[in-house]
Order: sequence, then structure tokens, then C-alpha cells
Amino acid sequence: MSAHVTIREVCLRDGLQIETPIPLSAKLELLDAVVATGVREIEATAFVSPSKVPALADAPELAAELKRFDTVEFSALVASPNGAKRAIAAGLNSIEYVVSAADGHSRANVGRGTAEATAAIADVARIAHDSGATIEVIIATAWDCPFDGPTPPQRVLDVASAAAEYGADRIAIADTIGTATPLRVSSLVARVRPVIGELPLGAHFHNTRGTGLASAYAAVQAGVTRLDASVGGLGGCPFAPGASGNIATEDLVYLLRDCDIGVDVDLRKAIDAAAVAQRLVGHELPSALLRAGDRLPG
Repeated sequence: MSAHVTIREVCLRDGLQIETPIPLSAKLELLDAVVATGVREIEATAFVSPSKVPALADAPELAAELKRFDTVEFSALVASPNGAKRAIAAGLNSIEYVVSAADGHSRANVGRGTAEATAAIADVARIAHDSGATIEVIIATAWDCPFDGPTPPQRVLDVASAAAEYGADRIAIADTIGTATPLRVSSLVARVRPVIGELPLGAHFHNTRGTGLASAYAAVQAGVTRLDASVGGLGGCPFAPGASGNIATEDLVYLLRDCDIGVDVDLRKAIDAAAVAQRLVGHELPSALLRAGDRLPG
């Protein structure tokens, strides 16, 4: 088991993408609260079609504000080479390129099948590396697809192998619709690890069916050292019906802390950030710690 897990905060991108758009000033307030938690990595936005994801239409404007935070590595999600170019032009030096392992979700998400999306990894990697940026390939619907059903593991392995071959700097596997369970997680991690060699492997879970934290813990036990989370449990996929509820950052920190696994996030400040997120989006969030608090006084 790892002694330390890097948590990437994704509330500003994955967390807000299915919400009614909030103003840039509100996003900056949330960003301030998240940075105060001590997190070292934040997924800030996505350079995708504003018509498809209107909540993130202000990506360039938000990116222009990131330079005032010098303790955080910011990344942006893209779904095409053109998106990568826009992100680089906006000043991002860490790019996440998403490829769905399932054709049904891939077509709903980016308008092309898995094979075509996989082939574009090479172009996105070249664009990133030519500008001194890094690229992480995130493999969506790694366990199940809302359109195609269970994802055959070989489809995940094929994308992971291509990502490694085309120059990805990191790889992550994502439970896009919150269906993963611990045994399935450990099994897939064990199969992906030999395919990608020494590349860092991360994971992204949703708590849609109440198994997100258990799956995250199983991933850590299997050797994953990077996990995505969102304060308050904010977020979901707009192209996957019913896929709401990222694992909450504060719930994850609580679990890992009590398992003697180090993180860079302050629990109480994460709860504070979750409260800010809940106020800004204007509805209750699913975080357990936001409701119940820490077990420790203070």
C-alpha cells in the first residue's frame, strides 16, 4: 500500500460541468477556497465546445487568473487536438486528453468512436510536448458504459497501450458512471499496470451507487498513487445519463488519513471548501463530511 496519495481536485471542471453556469467571480471564490486546502494539483477547466458544456465556456478567462497561484499545478481537460492548442495558448502546461474505452460513450462525448479518439493521442501528445507541456490520457468508461454496458478490459488495455506508445506522461482510468466495485478495480489495475510500464497511474471514481470510496481504497491497495476528487462530491458527466456524484474530497481525505495514508489536503479546509461549493451552486451536495463533520474535535 502506498504511504502517500496525490489528490487532484476536480471541482472546477468535472464538478461544475453539469451545473447551471456560475459567473467567473464565483469560480474564483471557489478556487481560493480549494487552494487554501493545500492541494497541489487542480483540474481547472476544459477546452471543449461551449455549446456542449456551457458551464465551462469561460475557460480562457479562468485560465488567465491561474498565474496568481504558484503552489499549484493546474491542468485542463481537452477532447481534441484543437482543444489542446487552445489550452496551451491559454497558458496551461498540463493537458488531460480523455478517451472513452466504450464506443457508445465516445460517440456521445466527442462524436467519434474509440479507435479514432485513440489515434488522436499522438497529435495531442505532440502539441503538448512541443510546447513543454505534459499530457495525461484519461480512459473513460473503464468499467461500464451507459450505452454499451460492461466494458471489456481488453478495450481499456488497448487504449492504455496506445497512450504509452504515443508518448503520454501519465495515464488514468475513470469510472465514469459510478459502477465500479473493489474487486473489479483491483483486477483492472493489475492488468493495466504491466501495459504502461513505469508511467504514473491514476484513477477517477464517482459515488453514484455508493461504492466510490471503497473503489478508491481498492485502487490505492492495488498500487494507484493518484486519485481525483471533488469538494462536496460536486459533479458528474453530462454525456452519461445518471452519472452524478464524484467522490467528495473531504470524504476521501478522512478515509485515507485514518488508514495512515498521507495526503496534501487539510480536512477541515476541504470541508470549508465544500460548503463554499454548496453555496455557490445553490443546492445540497452529497458529501458525508459536509453533513457530519470530522470525528476528531477542533
